[in-house]
Amino acid sequence: MAVHSVNCALYFRRNWCTVLPVEDGRPTPRNPRNATTGRRPARARRVFQLLLLFVAAVIVADGLVGDRGWLAMLRARHEYEELAASIAHLRAENARLREEARRLREDPNAIEEVARRQLGLIKPGERVFIIKDAPQAPRK
Repeated sequence: MAVHSVNCALYFRRNWCTVLPVEDGRPTPRNPRNATTGRRPARARRVFQLLLLFVAAVIVADGLVGDRGWLAMLRARHEYEELAASIAHLRAENARLREEARRLREDPNAIEEVARRQLGLIKPGERVFIIKDAPQAPRK
């Protein structure tokens, strides 16, 4: 019976170990992919995971603070609400001014009211009494 000697290398990692055959003084990996690169698949996987994590972080950051991100959307929504309120206010004022213009065209009493209030005009025979405010007594 012939005794064969096998050269092998024993690698320990965390909770497991690997036995690889040794050829020409170097361990030969079982996976042919590793035989050409000489790298362990765990390192390549880790680099890929970190790269994927970085790309995901860049996408999330762009989604939050980019030109069309979440913060820009909130600013645009706030500006939209302000403009909508301003438009509503201007429409109400426009309706009030239209009604006042209609009254001034059609109602002679409205013209008289404006003449008395803004110009201080009176009808013949009327008397105007001007009442001045008396200063208030100082409080104790």
